[in-house]
Amino acid sequence: MPPEDDSPQRQQHQRQLQLYYDETLRRRSAGADHIHMPLIERNDSECSGDDKPSFFEAFRESRAGPQIVILITLLALGLGSVIGVVPSVMTDRYAHLLHDLPRNVTCSSFQANEKPPACFAASADAQQAVANERLISNALTFFTSSLIGSFSDEYGRKPILVAGLLLSCLSPTILVLIQLHETMSPFYYYAAGAIQVNWFAVALSSLADVLPPQWRAPSFGMLLAGFSCGFALAPRFSLWFGHFYVSVWSLVTLLGGLSIVVFFLPETISEDTKAQALLQRAERSMAWWYRPLWELSILNRNSLFRLLSSLAFFSGMVAAGDQTFLLYYIQERLSFNDKDIANLFLIMGVLGIFVQSIGLKTIIEKAGERNTIMISFALGTIHNLLYGLARNKATIFVAIAIGSGVSMAFPTISAIKANNVKDSEQGRIQGALYSVQAIASGLGPTVMRQIYGWSQDGTSIIWGPGTMFLFSSLFYVVAVYYASQLPEEANALHELSEEVNESSSEDMAEESSLLL
Repeated sequence: MPPEDDSPQRQQHQRQLQLYYDETLRRRSAGADHIHMPLIERNDSECSGDDKPSFFEAFRESRAGPQIVILITLLALGLGSVIGVVPSVMTDRYAHLLHDLPRNVTCSSFQANEKPPACFAASADAQQAVANERLISNALTFFTSSLIGSFSDEYGRKPILVAGLLLSCLSPTILVLIQLHETMSPFYYYAAGAIQVNWFAVALSSLADVLPPQWRAPSFGMLLAGFSCGFALAPRFSLWFGHFYVSVWSLVTLLGGLSIVVFFLPETISEDTKAQALLQRAERSMAWWYRPLWELSILNRNSLFRLLSSLAFFSGMVAAGDQTFLLYYIQERLSFNDKDIANLFLIMGVLGIFVQSIGLKTIIEKAGERNTIMISFALGTIHNLLYGLARNKATIFVAIAIGSGVSMAFPTISAIKANNVKDSEQGRIQGALYSVQAIASGLGPTVMRQIYGWSQDGTSIIWGPGTMFLFSSLFYVVAVYYASQLPEEANALHELSEEVNESSSEDMAEESSLLL
């Protein structure tokens, strides 16, 4: 049994380990060759390898880590429960309002080869509407995401999360109203979706506040594992509740997430860090309209940030295009129904949980951050090719399974950028990279929609409805190339982990020999 005063000593040990990592990163950035590890005090029980603090211990004992993962899981349940409902509801509404489909008839009641022209036209209208929504939303995100992240550095994470979730509640509210009023236009739903605050980037910054650098990539993976868990279960609710009641469920769940932030989530950024961020901004006098552009200038700080921006751009184009059009495509062309979509998200969620909670940490430790990103985007190339070549449901399921590996890139990139800025810049850098990704997310669906418009009547494998996915796989190829060009700083934590393990082993061996 460890002594009763072991907990404070372990906390001191963790603080000293944090200082070592911070100093090591600083010296690496300054080009120092020799790194000296300061003496870490241990009692006799700490000479055991079993007493070495683990990632899961640090995450569980952190000030807000578990609450943030629970929050994201709940939000994923709410948002994901209607992800298969929205295309169906909006397609039917456009068909009824604009294309004279009888109001007692739904497009989902027809097989793919039996659907009337009104359903195909309405589906095209819905796809165009969501593409316009994404374009506007991502344009706003581009100009505001870094600024909002900077505000969270200055005034705290919690107020920004509250504002973001309040705006997120608008879309499910309008989705419920549309199903209550037969003549209500889908315009209001897409308009509400275009006005959002990037709360996900703020959640990442909150985790970066409470965990040391060596555990940020796994902690971001845990966050995405919670998100995957929510999305794995969420589509099942549409099978149990039906379109209307699952929309109500979505709204109630988001309100529950808002309650968690208000009543249970502590502020993660310290008062000293907020003061430092305010001081840094005060030192630069600028017009209010110029500040959003200045906040983005952090992306041009060095070659590492420029390459990370390129990765965010090209991968963001593909991810946004897939998220926007895949469900419309498989419902229209491959006759996917609510049950198929639920199974699709179950596969994606279960594999995503495994990849994020176990696979990511293992691959980073073995291969390093740079190779992890390259592997992730190579899998993305394969899974988008399969989307475009699919002629049956089974191929889509295989593609989704392979695509779960793509989710390793996001937390790895987020951790690299978090570990190369000051504590007072965490929100700013997370928001800035999201700004670049936002532009890509706006252009991606627009480009894919244009390609689909050209090729949708084609009958060959290369030139047909799936051509947009074949084309988008090329962007992943470009992303693999840019990932291969990442400098050595990208692997700093991988190398740091090896050094810490070696240093810790040597220290424990030396202490053990002294005891003997």
